[in-house]
Amino acid sequence: MPQTISEQTALWNNVLNYVKGQLHNEQMIYDNFFHNSYIDSIDGSTITVVLSTGLARNVIKANYQDLLAEAVLETTGTNFDLEFIIEEERSAKPSAKAEKFTFFASASLNPRYTFDTFVVGKSNREAYQAALITAASPGKLYNPLLFYSDSGLGKTHLLHAIGNEIRKKSANARVLCISAEEFIDEYVHFVQGSKQDQTFSQFFKNSVDVLLVDDIQFLIGKERTTEMFFAAFQSIASNNRQIVITSDQHPSKLEGLPERLKSRFSQGLVLSISKPDTETSEQILRMKIQNSDIDPNVFDDDVVRLLAERFSSNVRELEGALNRLLFYTINMRPGEHIDMQLAMEALAPLMSEQEATSHLSENRVLDVVANYYGLTSSQLTGKIRTAQIVLARHIAMYLIKTYIGTPFTKIGFLFGGRDHTTVMNGVQKVENSLKDDPEMQKAISDLKSKLGQ
Repeated sequence: MPQTISEQTALWNNVLNYVKGQLHNEQMIYDNFFHNSYIDSIDGSTITVVLSTGLARNVIKANYQDLLAEAVLETTGTNFDLEFIIEEERSAKPSAKAEKFTFFASASLNPRYTFDTFVVGKSNREAYQAALITAASPGKLYNPLLFYSDSGLGKTHLLHAIGNEIRKKSANARVLCISAEEFIDEYVHFVQGSKQDQTFSQFFKNSVDVLLVDDIQFLIGKERTTEMFFAAFQSIASNNRQIVITSDQHPSKLEGLPERLKSRFSQGLVLSISKPDTETSEQILRMKIQNSDIDPNVFDDDVVRLLAERFSSNVRELEGALNRLLFYTINMRPGEHIDMQLAMEALAPLMSEQEATSHLSENRVLDVVANYYGLTSSQLTGKIRTAQIVLARHIAMYLIKTYIGTPFTKIGFLFGGRDHTTVMNGVQKVENSLKDDPEMQKAISDLKSKLGQ
C-alpha cells in the first residue's frame, strides 16, 4: 500500500473522483462534505480519513460510508476499514511530551472548546470574563471558580476553554479536566485495588496544577467519594493551584453535599449562566453554520431568526434544530436555497413536539379566534384589512405569541408571510389596549377560557 504523502494523495484523489462520479447531480454534497478530505494514515487494514468538520463526519457516516468503502475497494482492489477524524482532532493529537497522569489516564481537553469558539452575550458575559481572567492568572484571584446553569448553556465549553488556554500558554502545566462521574469511577477502582488512600490524595497534591471538574452535583449521595474529593480539593487549593467547577445549580442548593464542601465552593466566585437571548442565539447559529463549511448566504435571515427564537432554551437544542434543517436539505431538497417554506417543512416534527408539550397549537388558536369573531381561519391569515378582521388577526397573533411562545418570524409565516416586525406591532397594539380597554380585556378573557388557559 502507498505510504508516502504523495502516494496517499494520489490514491485519495482517485477515490474522490469515483465518489464524485457516483453522486451525479449532488454537487453541493460533494463540495461540502468530501472535497477537502484526505488520508491521515494507512495502518494495516485501516485507512484514517481527515474530514473538515464534525458535520461532514456525521453526514458521511450516516449516508455515504458504504459509497466511500466501495470507492476505496474499486480504487485499491482491497477492502479497508474506514475511520474518520476531523481536522481539529488531528491537530490536537497529544505530543510525546504531554503529561501522563497516574490516575485518570483517559482525561483530556476538548480542542474545539476554546474562547475563540465561545459566543458571548448578555446571558454569559460575566462567566466568560471570569474564565478569561482565571486562565490568564490561575490560582491568583477566583479560587475556586464555579459556574452553574441548566444543561447546554456553555458551562462545559468554558471549563475546557480555561484548560486549553492555560496549556497554550504553558505547555508543561498539569491540567486535569474530569467529570464528577469520572472522579467517582476512578476512586471506586482505586479503593478496589491494593493502594492506600494516601496515594490517591498525594496524586492531587503532587501531580495537578489545575483541576477542572464538570457536573459536581453527581457527587451527591456518594459519602466516601465526597470525603476524598474534599481532601483533594483542600490539597490543591492550599497550594494556590486553580480549581474550576461546574454545577446544575448554586452550591447552596446542592442538598446532600456536606456543608463544609458547599461552603468552600461558595468562598470563591460563583456565577450563573442563563438562557441565551435571541441575538446571542443567532450569533451561535451563524458560527456553527460557518464552522460547518456551509455558505451562510444559503440561509434567509428569517430562517436563522426562526431557529434562534424557537430553539433557544439551550445550545444543544439550537444545534439539534440546525442539524435537522441541514439533514433535511441535504437529503430531501439538495441544492435548494433555505427559505422559510423549506425551514418550516424541515422543522415541522420538532415544532409539533413543542406544541404537543404545551397542549395548545397555533391552528387551534386560529380556529377559536375565528369562531369567536364569526370569521374563517383563512380570513385571519389572508390579506383582507377590514377593521374587524385586523382586530381579530392581532388578537390571534397576541395569543399565539403569549401562550405558545411561537417566534414572531413563524407567526408572520402563518399569517400569509408577513414580516416579523408587522407581527410585533400587532402584538404590541393588543398589549397596549389591554391596559385600559374593557372590551379588549373581556375578549382576551373569553378567548383564554375557550383555549383552557
